[in-house]
Amino acid sequence: MSEHAFRPPARGMDRRRFLAAAGLTAAAGAAAALTAADGRASAAPRPAAAGAFSVPIEDVRHTRTWMAWPDSTSIWGSSLSGVQSDIALIARTIAKYEPVYMCANSGSAARARSLCGSTVTVVTTVPVDDCWMRDSGPVFRTDGAGGLDAVGLNFNGWGNKQTHSKDALVAGRIASCVGVPFTAAGLVGEGGAVEQDGAGTLMATRSSLVNRNRNPNKSQAQIEAALCAAYGASNVIWFDGVTGQDITDDHVDATSRFLAPGKALVQMPLASDKDVYAKDARQQFQILSGATTAGGAPITAEKLQGPDYNLIRSTNRDFLASYANYYVCNGAVISGQFGDTQADAAARATLTRLFPGRVVERLNIDRLGTGGGGIHCVTQQQPVP
Repeated sequence: MSEHAFRPPARGMDRRRFLAAAGLTAAAGAAAALTAADGRASAAPRPAAAGAFSVPIEDVRHTRTWMAWPDSTSIWGSSLSGVQSDIALIARTIAKYEPVYMCANSGSAARARSLCGSTVTVVTTVPVDDCWMRDSGPVFRTDGAGGLDAVGLNFNGWGNKQTHSKDALVAGRIASCVGVPFTAAGLVGEGGAVEQDGAGTLMATRSSLVNRNRNPNKSQAQIEAALCAAYGASNVIWFDGVTGQDITDDHVDATSRFLAPGKALVQMPLASDKDVYAKDARQQFQILSGATTAGGAPITAEKLQGPDYNLIRSTNRDFLASYANYYVCNGAVISGQFGDTQADAAARATLTRLFPGRVVERLNIDRLGTGGGGIHCVTQQQPVP
């Protein structure tokens, strides 16, 4: 789940201000097929070997993508049907390139299967509150020797802003389904709040993580140590971010991403944009351009031009128009397009240049964007060990 990267001034709290009620029970059955497909024995999560694992960069080869099926009218209201259609579109598109596993409550599994089609596997053993798998799901790690484990970031509904009784358990339940060791990180956060280069360097916003709604009584140094332990990293590039303007308190993955160790991109606002998010993006670019990797090499920051909010299709004040919130899967980059035809074409050209050999798929996800999220927000990769 990620915030609005750039938008006109005077936008207030955004993404889905409704609180959800808890609800459905889990069904049984898909876990056995899942672990059989992986060649792993299903087991309860076990402690992982300390220090042995790290989170690879997103463009490594994946075993599958994990997603979650939204079904709460308490959260989405009359937008639910359209958001489900966008989630299904994303799932079907990724499924052209790698397996997709969709976690759905048993009562909505039939609709999920109907909209997603036969190329997407619907799993009913992991109940969910909402669709933001990037934030609630497990962060998978590899050890370079065929090992796989997972870490959970202790999801608390972005600082207890939304009901999350089921989503708080998603990370551990998926790890159990896969049959890999699972540990809880020493901090509270979300996957969208952290970006990794796979070689020891992370980036994150203080506004999201050094925040008493997630980590009260923890200093930035303590949070940084916990992040590095969870991700197998040694270096964190911090941005100030934006506090209290969206439910995530400014997730990094709508603005800045790693392309490789020593190479990043930042979605830039129009020169005329002067709001807090535009200022935040320019600061992120400046900081990245002067930063170094864990190994001491300088980081090169590429610019990805954002759209003009006056030219996109949506007129909703909470809309997220982030090209940077793309998802890298096997053989493709899945990105949004928003109706500013010149900016959409330029973003596609930039992503094609930055990801040679991968197809750039552009999707209309306007209903999901109205909820303040994007494609990266609703996906979570399981890398090949």
